[in-house]
Amino acid sequence: MEIANLPDLGPIASELTLAIGGMALLLLGAFRGDGALRLVGYGAVLLFGLAAVLVIGQPNETVLGFHGAIIMDPFAKFMKVLILIGSAVAVIMSLNYLEQEKLDRFEYPVLIVFATLGMLMMVSANDLLALYMGLELQSLALYVVASFNRDSLRSTESGLKYFVLGALASGMLLYGSSLVYGFSGTTNFPSIAEAATGHGMPLGILFGMVFILAGLAFKVSAVPFHMWTPDVYEGAPTPVTAFFAAAPKIAAIALFIRVMMGAFPEAVAQWQQVVVFISIASMVLGAFAAIGQRNIKRLMAYSSIGHMGFALVGLASGTAQGIQGVLIYLSIYLVMNAGVFCCILAMRRAEGMVENIDELAGLSKERPVLAFVFAMFMFSLAGIPPLAGFFAKFYVFVAAIDADLYALSVIGVLSSVVGAFYYLRIVKIMFFDEPAEPFEVPLAREVSIVLTLSSLFTIFFFVHPSTLISLATTAAASLSSGAVAVVGH
Repeated sequence: MEIANLPDLGPIASELTLAIGGMALLLLGAFRGDGALRLVGYGAVLLFGLAAVLVIGQPNETVLGFHGAIIMDPFAKFMKVLILIGSAVAVIMSLNYLEQEKLDRFEYPVLIVFATLGMLMMVSANDLLALYMGLELQSLALYVVASFNRDSLRSTESGLKYFVLGALASGMLLYGSSLVYGFSGTTNFPSIAEAATGHGMPLGILFGMVFILAGLAFKVSAVPFHMWTPDVYEGAPTPVTAFFAAAPKIAAIALFIRVMMGAFPEAVAQWQQVVVFISIASMVLGAFAAIGQRNIKRLMAYSSIGHMGFALVGLASGTAQGIQGVLIYLSIYLVMNAGVFCCILAMRRAEGMVENIDELAGLSKERPVLAFVFAMFMFSLAGIPPLAGFFAKFYVFVAAIDADLYALSVIGVLSSVVGAFYYLRIVKIMFFDEPAEPFEVPLAREVSIVLTLSSLFTIFFFVHPSTLISLATTAAASLSSGAVAVVGH
């Protein structure tokens, strides 16, 4: 490698750390053999921490690398830190569960590391080829993680469904990318943006953009590309479901924003219609389909579909204010999601995990603190003030109203009201139904720590929201900033 090319590595310092560290952890696990899960797991958490420090240490201006294929800006920094936090929390939450379920194989945290590496590449993609490489690296690791419990028919089935439908979505994305390349002559986002100006946009680029939108909608499990979500959430081991509901969704929304605002900024009128449709469809289906669910993980699957619809409300506005709303929404959703899945992990009896909502009956009498915290998360997910979830929805709806998307805002608020029904039903079961058999096994220490931190954030966010809001504002503004410093050749 020429010395002149070394500065190119600056924007991908965190990715290099995860790639080299992931291979080192794989070797460590192979040499240690049985009983290496905790060692490799905590090693993965340290890697995520180191990668987050490297991301935060990047300059605050926009920097390009690898001939413009990779971009590092405040938006990428914000999203990468969120993803790394989500991945670290997923590993911490899973260690005790994997040991109890006799799934203590060291490959699990290594797969999470490589999936996270793909997500970081997705967030920094400034080129269709870089986008596809990151997406496939993430997906291949997630296919294996979904079917990690090889002895469970449901887990194997969920991994297979995810693989088959994921391959279909990847094909659609690749076909759309080839159309865009064919009609624009480039794979670089800024160059595509020049070719895809609103009125003079070639029809081939428009078709390609729609196919890319369809592929990305699958990754965020937006309607009508949501069909894999309930089965995968229910079949995968619970910590895997917690991981799926957080970090990959954040990475996919980040990619959604990057592609729409980076490659098609002048075509807002064209892609806005599609985003508005999938946003409304996701909110409505997420609200109504969850009502009949009795399995807590399937309910959370439909809940996540609805929440991705709410997040897309901000993107539909096509403004910096809308992007700011999305970033705040994803930050709060990550924390709420971690807390809810900590509570689900507490649904364990001597014979194993319990996933039926009715089994929560009378939880307030047996474990009042857990019931109170779980209720707070349910209220927050429903968007009830002054909890954090209210502010998440508030900022995306304000952005939509300012962009004159009144119908979208009204449908969103109504969907939120319908969604509140199934969240409040869980609260009613915990506090007012006749007690069921109590949960016998106490929470693991790591899960208790995550639960405590996430509940404090959710309940007391209104006391000091300004830090998150200012970070999100800076990150959103960088997407429309024209100041670019090119690193490398």
